[in-house]
Amino acid sequence: MNKGIIFFIINVYSNKHQIALKYLKDAEVNIRNVMIGDFNIRDSNWDLLNPHHLASSNILLEVADSFDLKLSTSVNQVPTQYADNSNNTNLVIDLIFL
Repeated sequence: MNKGIIFFIINVYSNKHQIALKYLKDAEVNIRNVMIGDFNIRDSNWDLLNPHHLASSNILLEVADSFDLKLSTSVNQVPTQYADNSNNTNLVIDLIFL
């Protein structure tokens, strides 16, 4: 019998009210290995073109830390969501925690 490693991935989309983020913070969920998602949080912690820091980013980092996960950053900072018109800006809101 072969024994292998099973990885579970949680993909999180948090709306403008951060409902998914609040659920993760309050739920007793055991998540290991990786957490990937559109967290809908534009923050200076991961978007160098954004001058603002949001309280919800602190909560997200606390949640990741509680799962022993750290934010993975790319060598070349690039947007993860591209605007569909010239009135909006490109954003970094899709994040990976390992």
